Amino acid sequence: MSPAPTPTLPGSPQRPPNGPEIADWVRQRIRTGRFVPGQRLVEVDIIRQTGASRSKVREALKRLEGEGLVQIEEFRGASVRSSTLDEVRQIYRARMALEGMAAHDFTLGASSALLDRLKALQDQLDASVRERAPDRFGRLNNEWHRLIVEGSGNRVIADHLQRLNVPIHRLLFESFYDEERLKTANADHQHMLGLILAGDAEGAERAMRRHIADGFETLARIESEFYS
Repeated sequence: MSPAPTPTLPGSPQRPPNGPEIADWVRQRIRTGRFVPGQRLVEVDIIRQTGASRSKVREALKRLEGEGLVQIEEFRGASVRSSTLDEVRQIYRARMALEGMAAHDFTLGASSALLDRLKALQDQLDASVRERAPDRFGRLNNEWHRLIVEGSGNRVIADHLQRLNVPIHRLLFESFYDEERLKTANADHQHMLGLILAGDAEGAERAMRRHIADGFETLARIESEFYS
């Protein structure tokens, strides 16, 4: 698998990057290991490297704080947030329950338009596996899960899951989605899609819970390989 590309900003010489673009820039550096846990994120350094304004950098850091990737402390500023494997385990257990219920409700209530969107996303995920594109697969995977949660119609579940973003700081993004993991995760998606289309709500819930549990096992294994 080819090395991860160097993150770039989508701005232009005529327009400095905005807050979301700066957040993407920092987030990608965290995911690829260029910014490590505990490292200070100095505003003037980010301004110099990106050409952004101070207000946009602060907006981006606040956004990343809300995602759990950055912590901001009074008088010390922002830094890449550290997390323990036990904390991540707790997050995944909560996700298993919440996303399992979302898959159940989505199966019972999804409109034909939502089902068509899910099938279209699955086609794109299949293409990402064939083309060995882990970054694209990761983005599409997030969309796939988000569509099921939003399509479940349960705002309580959606609100809780927004606060359960898992910081993957110490993991190289391509290590989580290596070639074998891509195939395995995608096979899970295909299986769940089949259950959803068949109207098997209980089966879809069980499959979603198992899929998320498998994701944690993969993450824990990578952590042990890096830090054994």
